[in-house]
Amino acid sequence: MDKAPKTWQHSVIHFSNPENCHDYMVRLRWPDGKVRCPRCGSDDVAYLPNARVFKCYQKHERQKFSLKVGTIFEDSPIPLEKWLPVVWMLVNSKNGVSSWEIHRSIGVTQKTAWFMLQRARLALHGEHTGKLSDEVEVDESFIGGKARNMHPAKRRQKITGTGGKDKVVVMGMLERGGKVRAMVVDNRRKQEIQKQVREHVEAGAAIFSDELKAYEGLEARLPPRRHQPRR
Repeated sequence: MDKAPKTWQHSVIHFSNPENCHDYMVRLRWPDGKVRCPRCGSDDVAYLPNARVFKCYQKHERQKFSLKVGTIFEDSPIPLEKWLPVVWMLVNSKNGVSSWEIHRSIGVTQKTAWFMLQRARLALHGEHTGKLSDEVEVDESFIGGKARNMHPAKRRQKITGTGGKDKVVVMGMLERGGKVRAMVVDNRRKQEIQKQVREHVEAGAAIFSDELKAYEGLEARLPPRRHQPRR
């Protein structure tokens, strides 16, 4: 069994072979080795190598299916030879991937690269989709370099006020024992902070925050959500 690619160059070379794409997808989708029809779940399935599709022998419409059916690749004319390197790039990049980078790397248009990137990101959400629940801690912080660490010329250019001025506000939410969310917000005013809470936290969750006034009134506005400032 071939091992998964370890480098970007290896992934491009490895997945340029359609047979490698086929074997890789089969192992991922059916790790027990039994290919099952994505429409009826039957394993009475045969592979048709000339057409490169599977055929289910149960009686139902659309008995033939490809490896793409039931995945984010379905209804896309883009071959797996291009899809799989993009997914590899996305999950192995610490600094993120842009559509322009994909466009240059695999030879598709920037519009196509953007489409591929959105599909892949959606798939990577996995179990992290949906709202946070149970006990959720929320907080926010200003992100930006410290003035004392900057060269005087850079300080004059970047720092035009005091406190959080000229810094980015990042809000974080932690579901205790579970998921984490972080997002850039426009400001720390009540309207913005509580909008983010409504969008990312289930009603009925217990919210733990500091004593920032932006959280005040959260319980009254969003029953039955409970708001408990941290001491």
